[in-house]
Amino acid sequence: MVREYVAHTGAVAVIALDDEDRVLLLSQYRHPVGHVLWEPPAGLLDVPGEDPVRAAARELAEEADLVAGRWWRLVEFFTTPGGSSERITVFLARDLSPVPEAERFVREDEEAAMVARWVPLDEAVEGVLGDRFASPTTTVGVLAAVAARARGWDTLEPADPVAAPEER
Repeated sequence: MVREYVAHTGAVAVIALDDEDRVLLLSQYRHPVGHVLWEPPAGLLDVPGEDPVRAAARELAEEADLVAGRWWRLVEFFTTPGGSSERITVFLARDLSPVPEAERFVREDEEAAMVARWVPLDEAVEGVLGDRFASPTTTVGVLAAVAARARGWDTLEPADPVAAPEER
């Protein structure tokens, strides 16, 4: 039997929650599905040896001009296990602050067209369940955040983008 699939490096995503429990979503055109989707900041694990939480912090800074003071590993999932090895690790980021203007990443191409929107977490759940947010990363990340909140956030594993992996 021959099986075809896409070998994938993996990716990270960030559920960034502000002090009002609003989640940051970005609009991004996704050519394979022909739609603009609302998604959390995310990106590929395409830097050799880069720790996933550091990649998540990099993506949050590059795509949203934000840094987070506190990080947790929220959930991990395979996007399409029947056709791809892509695994996405989703992190929760809190205590958000802006990246200083002089240190901001210059967005180009499709990233330059992204629009940011802060959505109350409960409204994001309604968007997921009402098919307004069709991205699997948004679906899994938002629902995992709501489940973690219902448990008082106590079940989450802390993550630190500054510490080396062996220090965690």
